[in-house]
Amino acid sequence: MKFKIDPKHDGMLVRDYLYHVRAFSRRMVKVIKYDQGILINGSPVTVRAKVKAGDELLVHFPAEERGRHLASIDKPISVLYEDDEVIILNKPPFLATIPSVHHLDDTLGNRLMAYYDHHGIPFTLHVVTRLDADTSGVVLVAKNRFVHSLLARVQEKGEINQNYQAVVEGHLETKKGTINAPIDRAPGSIIERCVDPKGKTAVTHYEVVKETNETSLVHIRLETGRTHQIRVHFNYIGHSLRGDSLYDGIKKGISRQALHCSSIRFPHPISGHEIYVEAPLPEDMESLIT
Repeated sequence: MKFKIDPKHDGMLVRDYLYHVRAFSRRMVKVIKYDQGILINGSPVTVRAKVKAGDELLVHFPAEERGRHLASIDKPISVLYEDDEVIILNKPPFLATIPSVHHLDDTLGNRLMAYYDHHGIPFTLHVVTRLDADTSGVVLVAKNRFVHSLLARVQEKGEINQNYQAVVEGHLETKKGTINAPIDRAPGSIIERCVDPKGKTAVTHYEVVKETNETSLVHIRLETGRTHQIRVHFNYIGHSLRGDSLYDGIKKGISRQALHCSSIRFPHPISGHEIYVEAPLPEDMESLIT
């Protein structure tokens, strides 16, 4: 990662520049320091060296080890956006984002590792925004642990904005509105959630964009990010997602919950420029509304 030293940072120690200007954690600086991965204008330096205006500071990150379940699976992925720091994918339905007890082999993460190997990217998986296996759409991934840590801070500040589209049962009386209802774990279940006054605050903003005889296509913006929030909230107001058998949706015309992450907007962790990426509605959901 290259940084051009601004005149206002002239004379700073390398370690102070990395800590205070580039938001490196102390642990990250320690790893880089012991790996001798810091250069100024092509010459190796220690963290006690001083930077001068116009210098090019180059930081080499050590290669990362991959977990034993992150084998490379050479299957196609859909890349919506990519640069040196992040990659944004369009996840198909019926594919888990990362390996788990229920999905050990072929996941989006495994496929991405094959892509990394093919392009010589020496890092492991750093997913910033996850989706359920049956939910399709935009997934943001950091390419290394430093960028992941920066994006985690951005996420904590609520600056990673994801929009969704869902096909729900019936026609909503209020075409544009907000569902504000706390969500908690359903009694006796480790998977299912429900609206419960004792739960955590959950706020969902929606707008109906198209209606058919049986269903409505709804555009959704989340103010909070609770587990199953969209599915629980629309079930709560009597308009379950089509195909969502866990929350009373009718399995007709689609074999999963009709939910798609349609876009993401966030400030780039290095440049600060706004990144906006969209993913088109998948065929199975498109067929429900045409």
